Amino acid sequence: MPSLLNRVVVAPSGFKESLSAQAAADAITEGVRRVLPDAEIDRIPLVDGGEGTAVALAAATGGRLVALAATGPVGEPVGTHFALLGARDTAVVEMAAVAGLSLVPRALRDPGATTTYGVGELIRAALDTGVRRILVGCGDSGTSDGGAGALQALGARLLDADGFELPPGGRELSRLARVDPSGLDARLKDTELLVACNPFNVLCGDRGVARVFGPQKGATPAQVEELSAGLENWARVLTRDLGVIGTDLRHGPGTGASGGLGSGLAAVGGRLLPRFDVLLGHLDLDARLARADLVLTAEGALDHQTPRGKVPAEVARRAKLHGRPVLALAGTLGEGAHEVPGVDACHGIMPAPMALADALLRAAELLTDATERALRMILLGSRLPGQAPVPAAAVPAAAAAVPAAAVPAADGSGTQRPSSAR
Repeated sequence: MPSLLNRVVVAPSGFKESLSAQAAADAITEGVRRVLPDAEIDRIPLVDGGEGTAVALAAATGGRLVALAATGPVGEPVGTHFALLGARDTAVVEMAAVAGLSLVPRALRDPGATTTYGVGELIRAALDTGVRRILVGCGDSGTSDGGAGALQALGARLLDADGFELPPGGRELSRLARVDPSGLDARLKDTELLVACNPFNVLCGDRGVARVFGPQKGATPAQVEELSAGLENWARVLTRDLGVIGTDLRHGPGTGASGGLGSGLAAVGGRLLPRFDVLLGHLDLDARLARADLVLTAEGALDHQTPRGKVPAEVARRAKLHGRPVLALAGTLGEGAHEVPGVDACHGIMPAPMALADALLRAAELLTDATERALRMILLGSRLPGQAPVPAAAVPAAAAAVPAAAVPAADGSGTQRPSSAR
């Protein structure tokens, strides 16, 4: 039976605040090796613009990282980096590397106070290298300031009704009366600024970024409303004072990316593009999926949000164009986990209830063990009496009889709860 699974593609995203995409791919590969020691395994760690994007794209193109210090999300300097891709005409600025949630200590998680100022500093540093194109990866942010800090670092002045500069943080945006763009870095006009973002994330409205992601970043219900009102004002003033034409900063696709960073960069000429269209071209993903007998993908939480621009959904969509079966592994399986289009089976990695801190610490071990369990179930299913051997590409979703919710909730309800680590 192992001969039916000669080629396995391992294409996970990272597990937020736990495993990078590379570490997840390594853990899954180890689990595959335990069951299929002779299989050809193609590891494709996938990035979505968030943590690890600069490192992955530098490696994929023969580029390099540029290390520097910049302002972190809570206003203190942090060690960070951007990437110069192999052709040396493109820089990659990963916002999570300087303003990501992982850089915000848990005791300081207040999205009304955190800033994207360091993102603007990285863009300026990239401009100093003379590149013609800057790709900004959005994801895993710890901010909700609409990109206000980034624009301030690039030279814009954000003024209140009395003409004073606004302090950092999304909660201040309700007081914004005027944006003075006269000091913006002039090099932006001659540089292509591409923003790789999730097009499902919008700035304002019922599905606005503060309401959808604010609680994950530490916002109380009252703070969510405060942030939402500030971002409404931000969009209005930006549109008026920067003469934004042709882009709806409130509801346009991607304007809510990374706590609204998408809107701020769009206002200064950035093009908001679906992140996978921008990022995956460097990895030849489609051709590699076409050669697979089985595709394994993974993320921290598989749930109703997964089809809204998450890595497993994109991998599954592309794999199905070639008729390839897809198994998704996840730290937790939430509502909608079994309904992700293109995913034939899903499997939670935790064998028993455990504290989140322990799960994050043991994520690599848990992911390896879960991969082994899932593959052994697939092979067992294909050996049941009356089952004729079938080509691997036709292994059915039930093949596996993979338990979709193997882990009971700590509350004893029998239903898994989605993790807060995304």
